[in-house]
Formats: sequence, structure tokens, C-alpha cells
Amino acid sequence: MRTLKLTLSYDGSRLVGWQRQAEGDSVQGLLEDALARFEGGHVTVHGAGRTDAGVHALGQVASVRVTFAHDPPTLVRALNAELPEDVRVLAVDEAAPEFHARFSARSKTYRYHVRNAAVASPFARAFVWHVPQPLDVESMRRAAARLLGTHDFSAFRSVGTDAPDAVRTILASSVWSSPSSSQAPVVAIGPWTSGTSDSGTLLTYEVTGDGFLRHMVRAIVGTLVEVGRGWRQPEQMDELLRARDRGAAGATAPPQGLFLVRVDYD
Repeated sequence: MRTLKLTLSYDGSRLVGWQRQAEGDSVQGLLEDALARFEGGHVTVHGAGRTDAGVHALGQVASVRVTFAHDPPTLVRALNAELPEDVRVLAVDEAAPEFHARFSARSKTYRYHVRNAAVASPFARAFVWHVPQPLDVESMRRAAARLLGTHDFSAFRSVGTDAPDAVRTILASSVWSSPSSSQAPVVAIGPWTSGTSDSGTLLTYEVTGDGFLRHMVRAIVGTLVEVGRGWRQPEQMDELLRARDRGAAGATAPPQGLFLVRVDYD
């Protein structure tokens, strides 16, 4: 047996999420079916994070134990030939026998995009949350910074989370805005945008933590947008963390603006 580490990127727009479902295409199901052609039988693929329907990934990581001997470069080409074009294998690496994509991870980074303008480009609708009302970015920044450290995130935990507790450590939490261009709408407000200029209307929230609860990032973003609208003060993030009440925090932001950016390991 050998253990493989796979790095994936996917557009989750039409997918039912990472986890295999009874109906619809999942990333796990598509990948397991493709690998089964080489293994000659069923394989089980473990993902670093269970992204929901409509959520995207720039750097999802998966692990799998197999017996076939195909070398990594050949596997990258062969798997991408089997997979649909909205799921791509970026790399395949040999891993230690004990490597597990989820349990070996030390941190994950997510990014969420908000298009803050009167009109959103139709080319970016699958990659952003369109919020037409003006947002106070500086207040959102201050609110995001208050999440740093180790806290109980029950206020941002959706019903149905199977994690035994809600304590997580946030290593980075920041909001920035980037310039947009009506001449190149996809490049300007797509998931690959970066920058720190405040002259634009693409708002990005990026967070790194040692783990995340179900819908946690989307619940945080929904709350940050309420801060940006002036419905809450940045200091109220402290109260939400202490209260541990999901009903007291903001609504869960829609899935299409969320990206799993990377997973870090020792």
C-alpha cells in the first residue's frame, strides 16, 4: 500500500459539495470513481475540509491509500482526463503512511468575496456575494481582528455540526478591498483577485485557523457584513463569542463567495 496526497482545485457551482451524496456530483465521489479505475476497485478518499454545495477550492487537499504503481506525474494527467473540467488535480505527491488530509492538517485558510456595488457583473455571480448597500470596511476590519486567538465559536456554529466542541484558534483574520474594472469583470472581481487598495468594491475576508466548524466562516462573514452596514459595532464580536448563541450572530452568508485557499501541514 502507498499513501498519496492530492492537491485539488474546483469550481463548486454545480457540485453538491465535497462529501459523496446519494444524488448529484460531489468532489469526493468524482475523485473516488476516477481512482477506482486505476485501483481496480473502490477506494476511500479523505478531504482536508468538507466544503458545502456551491463552495469552491483553490487548494483542497485529499489523501488516499492505493496499491497501483502509477507515478505522480502520470496520475495528474490521467486523473484530469477522467474528471470533469470543473475539478482539477493540481499535484499528486507520495506521503508518509500515516498521513491523513484532515487529521494531519495544522491550519486551513479560507477566503470570502463580497461584491459591494449597486450592480454585480453576471460573470462573477458564482464567485461573490453581491451586497449593494454601502459597507464600512474599516469597522469590518476592526471586527474581524477581534476574532484572533482561541475562543469558543458556538455563536458561529450551524446546527448539525458533529464536532465535540466549538473551541478553535484563529491565527489570522482580516478584511481588505480591491479595485475593480468594468473592462475586465471576471479578472477584477473573480476569486483570483488580490490587493490592498481601498478604491474598489470587491471586499475580501481571509481567515486562517487550526480548524473550522460547519458554516463557521460564512456565519462570520454574515456578521461582518452587518457590522459594515452599521447594524452592529465591532466590539460586539466579543459579546457574541462570550454568549455562544448562534441566534445572536448574523445570518449565514451564501456559499458561492467562499473558497478554501490552502491547507498547511508540518
